[in-house]
Amino acid sequence: MTRISVLTAGKVHPRVRQRLADVFDVVHLERPDPALVTPEIAAKVRGATGFNGMPGALMSALPNLEIVANFGVGYDGVDVQHAAANGIMVTNTPDVLNEEVADTALGLLINTVRLLPQAETWLRQGRWVSDGAFRLSPLSLRGRTVGIYGLGRIGLEIANRVSAFNLPVSYHTRSPRKDVAYPYYATLDALAEAVDTLVCIVPKTPDTHKTINAALLKKLGPNGVLINIGRGWTVDEDDLAEALENGTIAAAGLDVFQDEPRVPERLMKLENACLLPHVASASVPTRDAMADLTVDNLISWFEKGAPITPVPETPHSRD
Repeated sequence: MTRISVLTAGKVHPRVRQRLADVFDVVHLERPDPALVTPEIAAKVRGATGFNGMPGALMSALPNLEIVANFGVGYDGVDVQHAAANGIMVTNTPDVLNEEVADTALGLLINTVRLLPQAETWLRQGRWVSDGAFRLSPLSLRGRTVGIYGLGRIGLEIANRVSAFNLPVSYHTRSPRKDVAYPYYATLDALAEAVDTLVCIVPKTPDTHKTINAALLKKLGPNGVLINIGRGWTVDEDDLAEALENGTIAAAGLDVFQDEPRVPERLMKLENACLLPHVASASVPTRDAMADLTVDNLISWFEKGAPITPVPETPHSRD
C-alpha cells in the first residue's frame, strides 16, 4: 500500500505508534492543536488517530482528512458532528474491552462492599499482628439487588457477571432490550427505587449529565451502593460526597471522575468511597487489542474503503 500520511495527536499508545510506522507515513503533533498544523501537514494528511481528543478545529485544518480512528470505545472527545457534516469517518474500539471493563466493575463492587483494599493495607502495615483482626465489613453482596444503568455491550457483560453471583439484576436504558429477560425500568428514578446497588455504565451525552444526583441517591437508600465505571460526567460529585458523608447511601466505588486526573478532596477523605484512577480497561492485553483495532480501522479504510468499527454518526464507506 502506498504510504499514506496519518496524523497522531497527543497521547498515543506505543503499539499504535509501532504498527502505524509499519504501514503509514506518521506525522505527530504534541497535542491536538490546529495551530501546530503546517501547510505541509495540511496538504498530505488523510487519516488521524488519538486518545479521545479530536476537535473540529483540528479536522478543519486538515482539508484532505478522510478518517479519525479513535483509541477507545468512548468518543465524546471527538467532534463527531463536525466529522459527519464534512464526510469524515470516525471509528472507535468497541467489544475488545467489554469483558475487561465488566471484570473491573465486579472487582470494584466487591472492593467497595467488602473493604478489601483497606484490609490489605491493614495487613501490610503490620496491624494484623499489632492490633488483631481487621474489622468486619458492614456490607455484603449477599441479599443485594443490582440495577444496571446502561445495558449496552459492557452493561450486558456486567449484568451477566452479577447474575453469576446469584444476585437479581434489572436495568434502565432509553428503550428496553428484546434479547434479555432482566426486568426493565422506564426511568432511572424507578430503577433506583427498586434496587440498593446501582452500576453506572452510560456514555457522556447531554442526556446523562449529572443524572446521578442528590435526589437519585436518596432513592437508593441508606444501604445503597453506587458503582460508576462509565463517565464521571454522569455523577454530581458534590451531591455524592454529601450523600456518603451523611449516610444517605452506604458506599460508592468510582473508576471515573468529572475532571480527571483531579479527584475531589471530599471524596478522597471518605472511607466509604473506593476510588480507582480510570483503570477499567487498563491491562496490557486489552490495551494492545484496542491499539490493533485502531490501526486496523485505518488500514481497512484505505485498502477497502470501509472501516471495521465505524461509529453510527458517520458514513460507513467512501462511496
